Amino acid sequence: MRAVLTLGLAACLATPAAAQWLGMPVWNSPKGGTGVTISGDYGKPNDANGGGNAWGGHASLGVGTLTFTAGVARWKPDAATEGFTSIGGNAAFRLIGGSLLPFSLNLQAGAARTDSANSTPARTAVTGAVGFSVPLPTPGISIEPYFSPGIRYRSSGGTNTTKFGYVFGANLSFGLVGVHLAYDNERKTGGGNVGVFGVGLHVDLHLPLGM
Repeated sequence: MRAVLTLGLAACLATPAAAQWLGMPVWNSPKGGTGVTISGDYGKPNDANGGGNAWGGHASLGVGTLTFTAGVARWKPDAATEGFTSIGGNAAFRLIGGSLLPFSLNLQAGAARTDSANSTPARTAVTGAVGFSVPLPTPGISIEPYFSPGIRYRSSGGTNTTKFGYVFGANLSFGLVGVHLAYDNERKTGGGNVGVFGVGLHVDLHLPLGM
């Protein structure tokens, strides 16, 4: 039984098991901003991606056109006896956008390390993506829908893989408090897709854009 569990989890992790932090989508905000954002996150991988639930959080610091993020996530697949913990961060650079333009474009790069658990080896994930968003002109609320395709590289137990994935998401802010949600999709080895739906709450202390 232990061997079956180990093989099942190894197969799950050989497929993407989602993006940078296991069990979570690759969060992004192409428009960026200046200031601090603190977020609590929940991720729900689909059955092809191991199922289960993931909980985590991340904090972002925006300095002009740059945004730096650090975060952690804990994911327990349906077949696992213990959870996987991922710790990492990313950096994003806004190429186009700000208070005077109706759209934003950024580049994002990140990495995360997941500890060994359930008899599976530790793994390292590196992501690189481009993000495009068109903030909506809605009074009293900030809505930023975005699309972010990119490349995901993973190394685990001497095996390296590179996959293409993409994220559809939206960031909504009601003054200092907001909601973020995203769906991350990636092609599975051998056919089919693996996906993760994520949602979270954040406290947004951004300063005005335009830098």
